[in-house]
Amino acid sequence: MMNFGVDISLVEYLKKYFGFGSFKGNQEIIIKNVLAGNDTFVLMPTGGGKSLCYQLPSIIRTGTAIVISPLIALMKNQVDAMRSFSAEDGVAHFMNSSLSRVAIQQVKNDVLSGKTKLLYVAPESLTKRENIDFLKKINISFYAIDEAHCISEWGHDFRPEYRRIRPIVDEIGIAPIIALTATATPKVQHDIQKNLDILDAKVFKSSFNRPNLYYEVRPKINPTKEIIKFIKNNSGKSGIIYCLSRKKVEQISETLQVNGIKALPYHAGMDSATRSLTQDKFLMEDIDVIVATIAFGMGIDKPDVRFVIHHDIPKSLEGYYQETGRSGRDGGEGHCVAFYSYKDIQKLEKFMQGKPVAEQEIGKQLILETVSYAESSVCRRKTLLHYFGESYNEENCGSCDNCLYPKKEFEGSSYILKVLKTIVKVNEKFKADHITDIIAGNKTTMIKSYKHHELDVFDTGEGKNEIFWNTVIRKGLINVLLEKDIENYGLLKITGKGKEFITNPYSIMLSEDHDYDGLEEDEMLASGGRTGAVDEELFHIVKNLRKKISKEKNLPPFVIFQDPSLEDMAIHYPVTLEEMQNISGVGVGKAKRYGKEFVDLIKKYVKENDITRPQDLVVKSVVNKSGLKVYIIQSIDRKRSLVDIADAKGLEMSELLDEIEAIVNSGTKLNLDYYLNEVLDEERQQEIFEYFSEEAKTESVDAALNELGEDEYTEEDVRLMRIKFMSEIGN
Repeated sequence: MMNFGVDISLVEYLKKYFGFGSFKGNQEIIIKNVLAGNDTFVLMPTGGGKSLCYQLPSIIRTGTAIVISPLIALMKNQVDAMRSFSAEDGVAHFMNSSLSRVAIQQVKNDVLSGKTKLLYVAPESLTKRENIDFLKKINISFYAIDEAHCISEWGHDFRPEYRRIRPIVDEIGIAPIIALTATATPKVQHDIQKNLDILDAKVFKSSFNRPNLYYEVRPKINPTKEIIKFIKNNSGKSGIIYCLSRKKVEQISETLQVNGIKALPYHAGMDSATRSLTQDKFLMEDIDVIVATIAFGMGIDKPDVRFVIHHDIPKSLEGYYQETGRSGRDGGEGHCVAFYSYKDIQKLEKFMQGKPVAEQEIGKQLILETVSYAESSVCRRKTLLHYFGESYNEENCGSCDNCLYPKKEFEGSSYILKVLKTIVKVNEKFKADHITDIIAGNKTTMIKSYKHHELDVFDTGEGKNEIFWNTVIRKGLINVLLEKDIENYGLLKITGKGKEFITNPYSIMLSEDHDYDGLEEDEMLASGGRTGAVDEELFHIVKNLRKKISKEKNLPPFVIFQDPSLEDMAIHYPVTLEEMQNISGVGVGKAKRYGKEFVDLIKKYVKENDITRPQDLVVKSVVNKSGLKVYIIQSIDRKRSLVDIADAKGLEMSELLDEIEAIVNSGTKLNLDYYLNEVLDEERQQEIFEYFSEEAKTESVDAALNELGEDEYTEEDVRLMRIKFMSEIGN
């Protein structure tokens, strides 16, 4: 190791190699600990300057530092940054699957010659025999394990290959270890240290508080529209939008583009060249917004990201904290908005079905903590810091929605007790929706078939609806009075703690909350989800027109236009058939068939009321991907099995049905009788068809299943018959 003498020399190295005049936070004492050859554990939030904690010691110590990092994109960024501080390009290199054989040989030559002070290695590359044999030949100054939370099964981004690092280090050659992470609960921290065999390491924890970040959770009602409005109000600012699936990433980025926002998608399904190009465009500000999957670590090292939006809630608070941490790394403003619907949580639970029990238990706990955060009325900052083992004692952080707009709380123990007693009455053999139907007094087919309308707990809900009782159930889950059996269809079971509560109830506060059962734009029911921007008078006028047309044509109103479409009309005032096609849920066919009367009426209303139309805020729909649509239409014309069509295009059946519904809803008629006759007998087809034509108040699949019986029909059965109904009656 080079002798750097008194403290001032370390600052001189910092100034000489990195151009900074002083260290941030714990950087200096961490670096001294690494230079002294000690094992080190660093817990430092995103933006705190973790990288410098191993970059500067690598230059000062003799030999080559090995940095194990899972983010290929970040490796390139950091290598470029290190090279910019040095006259010698060989000072830093990376070895991963993106390099050619020739490039890897050049890296090895530079390392063996002693030029390279810092070598980034992906964990997958570290496990390869040829790389282990190569690394045995070099003088290793120390190992840096970046994103160390990947080691722990309790971490938000667990990678099995990370748990093999210690045995490989022992084989290559023992040297000091520095483990670094931006997110780790006390449990994760212990797991990391134990697995790396550095329980005696000096631990350096920085505060997790990011005072410049504003945290907000919004109910997931029309999220795409809300996102576009948010971005337009923050024009020219850089931001990241996280989604749960690649498909949603593609959809959102495309919708942003057609609405004049410079955005690109970024996910693991894209080739590395495209991802690199997208990242470079974001860094160079050729685009303002990246839309990315939650599951894929981007490694974006951009200091001036001004907002991070979660279209879908992540599966753990650690993931959420790290992703929000990408905003405001320069200390400037950072707006963190998460859209939350309990339906997202149910999707995450479905993903866990079939996984090993231990993994499910961990997953359930992580999801529960996320639900607690999203639905809580407590300061967001306090909840996050407490999760990471740090206390926050301020009464009001002044920078989260719960502190700025507090929710009213009320005593909830009697409501929770009612739920628990109802679950006991039905022997813990039913799901949440069934329990809420009993308490709310809904005489569904399921309730009647089990004679649960005869129970003394039936209709004891004090006039409160299913949304309220679902919130109560979730509070019971959060407080571990209840648990959900994921493997058995989500049946609600009472825990030991819950049984004690029934005997000795205690105070549990509930908050008057947002409707977190709110639905997305593609799922909105005819009953709700209107925003304050709706012109209520016009909404009622177009609703009356729809009623008049439905009587004339003897059709249910939702076949003509669904309520979200009417709401959109009452926001954007379409006065031509072309504008009508930009309205949510209105395609060319619908616009031609039913649009003229609505357009004429709206035009008259706009003129009479002297309304200035908000054309700049019209959310334009993405033009349908005609190639896929044409393929589906032609395949159905040829009577190909829907299973074969889905396989041919790499779609899940539910995704294919999404596409078919979009085709039919836009006014195209399709004949699925050949497939329906294979999967449903005539009597069952007739029962569902009659439900939609005679009983249905909305097009909701859940409502249909409630009425028809979930034991009798599947969601797929109902969707197929709804397509037939909409095609034959509506088109």
